[in-house]
Amino acid sequence: MKRFLFFAILASVGARCEQEQFATQRERMVETQLVARGIQDPAALRAMRTVPRHRFVPPEWVGYAYDDSPLPIGYDQTISQPYIVALMTELIKPRKGQRVLEVGTGSGYQAAVLAEIVDSVYTIEILPELAASSAERLARLGYKNVIVRQGDGYRGWPERAPFDAILVTAAAERIPPPLVEQLKDGGVMVIPVDSAESIQSLTLVRKQGATVITQTVLPVRFVPLVHPR
Repeated sequence: MKRFLFFAILASVGARCEQEQFATQRERMVETQLVARGIQDPAALRAMRTVPRHRFVPPEWVGYAYDDSPLPIGYDQTISQPYIVALMTELIKPRKGQRVLEVGTGSGYQAAVLAEIVDSVYTIEILPELAASSAERLARLGYKNVIVRQGDGYRGWPERAPFDAILVTAAAERIPPPLVEQLKDGGVMVIPVDSAESIQSLTLVRKQGATVITQTVLPVRFVPLVHPR
């Protein structure tokens, strides 16, 4: 009994030390990769400090979870670089009371970051395996305000529209009209869009009545948005 108690205490101490280590890595990530590059939104920074990124990567990549780079998550997909996640979050200016649509759930990390800020996150993933694993992961981590759906994100989620903001984590050939339609008047969307010479541009889209205003933010590289014809 004493031996069992000893090992239980040892395991508990080890787990606590590990969590403290990850918290330190998250804080370093925020300060050196985000704040140093101009991310200022307090809600976005708080969310990035809170979400355990190491829980959203495969076991073999846990040691690199807080590095300044994207990481593979299987099925030829990646979890985005922390700076890009924070930038896209900041660009939509998320706040309490909002409903946000994400296209391209992946591992669920971006959805978790949004869920720390807004009321509801609806996220669509076209790959069944990733949709299932991210839904299970988000539920296990306690994100009750995230709903995951497997399907074609190009078409959006009309049953849940309109949305205050839409965030697309895969590159589209053009801005999908269904997503624009599902934005509220005054809503914003952030999406990587293919441009000339295979260069993708992170694009900020604003909907003002019947007018759609676009602004190029910076060049990026995302996996393509899969859209079955």
